[in-house]
Amino acid sequence: MDTTILTSIFSASIVAGTPLIIAALGELVTEKSGVLNLGLEGLMSIGAITGFVVTNHSGSPVLGVLAAMIAGMAASLVFAIIVLNLTANQVATGLALAIFGVGLAAFVGKPYESVALPPIEPLHIPLLSSIPVIGPALFQQQWLVYFSWLLCAGVIWFLYRSRPGLVLRAVGESPTSAHAVGYSVLTIRYLATMFGGAMAGIGGAFMSLFYTPMWSEGMVAGRGWIALALVVFATWRPLRVLIGAYLFGGVMIAQLFVQGSGLPIEIPSQFLSALPYLATVVVLVIISRNLNTIRLNSPVSLGQSFRPDA
Repeated sequence: MDTTILTSIFSASIVAGTPLIIAALGELVTEKSGVLNLGLEGLMSIGAITGFVVTNHSGSPVLGVLAAMIAGMAASLVFAIIVLNLTANQVATGLALAIFGVGLAAFVGKPYESVALPPIEPLHIPLLSSIPVIGPALFQQQWLVYFSWLLCAGVIWFLYRSRPGLVLRAVGESPTSAHAVGYSVLTIRYLATMFGGAMAGIGGAFMSLFYTPMWSEGMVAGRGWIALALVVFATWRPLRVLIGAYLFGGVMIAQLFVQGSGLPIEIPSQFLSALPYLATVVVLVIISRNLNTIRLNSPVSLGQSFRPDA
């Protein structure tokens, strides 16, 4: 295979996996605190339309990403009030948020259907981008790609090398014990949930500003659900989230490459389009067979409400 094609596939796989990394790492931190937010699809949709509208009117992708982050935080704050203060069921509330977010984005985005933004030039890293094959793929990317790598490193450091991360994990494992020694469980869960919402908003903005710089209804296309699945696939480990996202991105780009290659392959295009999702399901089934690994890393209080006075 020509090295130029190989570099293009490698680069496109990284781009395809980036919104998943950002959204899934935010959800991982949220779940480590014991809160299960199934509304990622809605949060990413809200972030996508918010980032697009702000960028379209201001001309600044940075402002668009910041606005998407704030929109994601605001939506997740509403979710946090309902499940933390009102102790509503986290699964039902998360599903409602997912449906509401997708519908709200479609409604707000109606006037912007098929409106395109100017393409954003990638950020070249001097010297490193000149390395053959991997240089252009790794070091000629959009700045949010580099942000996703820093985010992964930051989450690893925060969860396993910092005291606040230790406290957050303690809240996820035993909120009663953390409350007994003086930590505010609700405050920590609020902050973790809003961080997850902010990252989902940025992940959505990546879709509408960098991946396909235009707005169309349903453009998130199930990536919020895939990001949720990645957290389980990764058994709540940040580095595995990174690997899983690139695996999904690689399968997605491979099926696009096969569809566009003109090769005489008699496979229905619908099956090829569904291949990334099928691959994710197969991997999840394989991983799920090892229940001990999941139980070992899954936060014990995940999805459980906590009442400080109980």
